Amino acid sequence: MDFFNSVIAFFQTGGVFMYPILVVFALGAAVAIERYIRLAYERHTNRATWNKLQPVLNSGDFDRARNLVKEDNTGVGRLLAMGLERQGAVRRREDIEIAMEESIMESIPQLEKRTPYVALGSNIATLLGLLGTIMGLIEAFTAVANANPAEKADLLSASISVAMNTTAFGLMVGIALLIVHAFLNSLTGQIVDSLEMVSVKALNIISSSTRRRSEVPQEEAAEGKPVNRDVVQTQQAKAAHAADAEQTTESSKPESV
Repeated sequence: MDFFNSVIAFFQTGGVFMYPILVVFALGAAVAIERYIRLAYERHTNRATWNKLQPVLNSGDFDRARNLVKEDNTGVGRLLAMGLERQGAVRRREDIEIAMEESIMESIPQLEKRTPYVALGSNIATLLGLLGTIMGLIEAFTAVANANPAEKADLLSASISVAMNTTAFGLMVGIALLIVHAFLNSLTGQIVDSLEMVSVKALNIISSSTRRRSEVPQEEAAEGKPVNRDVVQTQQAKAAHAADAEQTTESSKPESV
């Protein structure tokens, strides 16, 4: 109870600038709480989505994975949706990687949204505390100028003590909001790093699965087993395209005399 009364007395003797600092603290705390809840939820849902999709990707069932991420609005879900969409269309590692990087770049602004306001509140609270102290000192010296010479020292020391309360409160609010801002930035960085890790893992799984599928027809042909015609036709088309390109290059060379 004594601590509560001392806090109230400290706040009341600080002057009118204590109220703007309190408002800044309330706004900064509200933004910080909202951001923490959003980031914690994002981290939890991303982890759950990856744990659900990783076995499906490892099994090579990309059609089922596409169906699972189609309605998934998490960061990992959007990331894998863009990568799997490119995998089904072109099957080039570079295109899949670019699509996943694009998804990460779209997610970062949403993760960092409103977090800079916490740091802004820290700076504003500190500056308001200094401004309140300066204004209090100006009032103190003005009052002392017209006071009795015998009372000037006591009046000046009391006025300065009261004015310093504003700076103390502003610094307390500023330090608290600055620590919270650093924590939110660290949490955001962890989520971005997890998205990049999921991107690399998914890309490696897709690439290795595609490579295994392209090697199966060759092994089956060597063993005399029925061959997948779609894969064979794709390989033949690639070989024909490479041969045409080589022929075009040779024909463009100047003939020797």
